[in-house]
Amino acid sequence: MIPWSGVLVLCSMAAAPVSPEIRAAKVRAGYEVTVAVAELREARFMEIDSEGVLYVTRPRAGDIICLRDKDGDGVYETRATFVEDMRSVHGIDLHDGWVWFSTTGSILRARDTDGDGVADEREEVIGSGTLPAGGGHWWRSLLVTDDAIFTSIGDAGNITDQRETDRQKVWRFGIDGKDGEVFSTGIRNTEKLRLRPGTDEVWGFDHGSDWFGAEVGDGRRDQPITDLNPPDELNLYREGAFYGHPFVVGDRLPRYEFLERDDIHELARQTVPPEWKIGAHWATNGWCFIEGREGAGAMPSDHEGDIFVACHGSWNSSVPVGYCVARVLFDDGKPYGLLKIVDGAGDGTAQPVMRPVDCVEAPDGSILFSDDSNNRVYRIRWVGQGDAGDGGE
Repeated sequence: MIPWSGVLVLCSMAAAPVSPEIRAAKVRAGYEVTVAVAELREARFMEIDSEGVLYVTRPRAGDIICLRDKDGDGVYETRATFVEDMRSVHGIDLHDGWVWFSTTGSILRARDTDGDGVADEREEVIGSGTLPAGGGHWWRSLLVTDDAIFTSIGDAGNITDQRETDRQKVWRFGIDGKDGEVFSTGIRNTEKLRLRPGTDEVWGFDHGSDWFGAEVGDGRRDQPITDLNPPDELNLYREGAFYGHPFVVGDRLPRYEFLERDDIHELARQTVPPEWKIGAHWATNGWCFIEGREGAGAMPSDHEGDIFVACHGSWNSSVPVGYCVARVLFDDGKPYGLLKIVDGAGDGTAQPVMRPVDCVEAPDGSILFSDDSNNRVYRIRWVGQGDAGDGGE
């Protein structure tokens, strides 16, 4: 049994009793979830600076919203449009006093020098035409380090061979946006890249494909194979490594569709298996490593080095899965387990309660996660009731 502490009601607060038809998310014992930002349409990827200023990308609106919690109560009551008129803005990172962000075909940086929440300087670092734009999986992840810019470009479709193109790869550029080179290959859809704290290791979650097994009699691309395969993958991306897509999934398992290829066994041999496998169709989008910060909302010390990941949930599984915020447990830099912290799948018979997109760790140690189905950002904090390490899936 999962030790759930109770429910988080996803409706406007009212004096009247909560009606029985109101759907709610389950929250694991020991944690509390509250609304940090309300009525922020299409809240997607986020970053937060050391002063607690929160930045949220909104691809359809083409802007980044800057939010502040001025009174420190966990609710971000002031907001401004940091940048706008940015086509399909998606990935975001903070480095060297700049807010870096990616659109479908370029990478830029901007900063606010007068503190009003609106950028007054903006520069294009990697211009349009350098990266492929549009197509399926049009978004671009973004990781900025002291000397490099990393971005990933996914499959333009679902299961296509694009090895000879710029897609299905993690790319590395110099910090000036020049000298782009392929870093890793064989990815399908990695929406966020981050370094493991204290290392130069590049990590990311890669989405598994939408269908599996069509060539072995599963004509409807449905049960029993598709629901359980392929897994989402937590990968440690290494320079020059191949991660299998589109031919190989999970722990070097060749896809049935490609079993007749003469080189399928060699492709499987070359594939770097994931560090951890997540449920099929969970749609692991944004995530963060826990750095062990101190503050009113901080996680216990045993969370340090773990990952909180936002799972957007399935659309082609016969039973809805995902729709959660999960903690991936690490020991000595390696993942070994998973606990759901917030479960927004509902009862499985209707629409999910929430669709989490991204997670960031706030300066006070709490975790913020965005939800583009309810147009909100939520705050997870540790309250110490019960043992968060009990139970399982």
